[in-house]
Amino acid sequence: MYANEFPWIEAVLEALNCLPCNMRPIRCVNHNIFIGRLNPINFIDRQEDDALVSFDYDAWLGSTPEVYYTELRVHPQQDFSRPGWLRCEQFGAGMITGWGAHHVDTAHWGMDTEHTGPIEIWGTAEFPTHGLWDVHGKFLTHAVYANGVTMDISGDFPNGIKWYGTEGWIFVTRDSEVTPTDPAKPGMKMEPLMASDPKILDSVIGPNEVHLYESSDQHGNWLDCIKSRNAPIAPAEIGHRACSTCLLHHIAMKTKRKLRWDPLKERFKNDEAANKMLSRPQRFPYVMEA
Repeated sequence: MYANEFPWIEAVLEALNCLPCNMRPIRCVNHNIFIGRLNPINFIDRQEDDALVSFDYDAWLGSTPEVYYTELRVHPQQDFSRPGWLRCEQFGAGMITGWGAHHVDTAHWGMDTEHTGPIEIWGTAEFPTHGLWDVHGKFLTHAVYANGVTMDISGDFPNGIKWYGTEGWIFVTRDSEVTPTDPAKPGMKMEPLMASDPKILDSVIGPNEVHLYESSDQHGNWLDCIKSRNAPIAPAEIGHRACSTCLLHHIAMKTKRKLRWDPLKERFKNDEAANKMLSRPQRFPYVMEA
């Protein structure tokens, strides 16, 4: 999430104030996200000697099923490349959540839907047929919200978020890579904030228009709110809505059909098979009660 960073706040302000959406609700906002693809790599699983495990592996597995140790399943020991657990569905959903949570969070902000979720989700994805790493590869998913806004997510889109409105579009991205495994090319500099018309970015937000929570430092804001008991700029509920939306897209990938979601009850409508995918069995003693 980029709650305190330019140009993300600027992009959200302009999307909320300068791209009127009420006149064309069916396709008012098209949320294009690039989520870096982790190419599935097939190989022969190997059993590592227990002596190589330098941490509490059972606790590391937590509530997930017990499986043998291999470095390819955990964190690289010699560098900072992508950890193996990001590539295993046992621990997550792949880059739809890994990068998606950041971008969906910001997109929701600019769509005025950060406290809810989509009502319809569908899409397709490629999955490995064998090997240790089993998260999705190439994908394209879609969602519709109760306010008529649509969202499209794909690893083939440019890295960032693009809002389309009746007055044009706004695109926001990072201006460079932050970690060695970012989807941006190493050393590549990008224009972080663009619009179909430069006048959109030059507009001045008036006193009666939409304004956002003011915070100059996300970590400082979190600490301040611990003391003041005020809500932070990125509260848990908004984080939940961003991540759960990513998981809904992942379930749509797996089911290969259009799903109808109730964002109030947080259940699929008339689809118990999909509802069973909302949770997983938990391994004792690492059990958390809802």
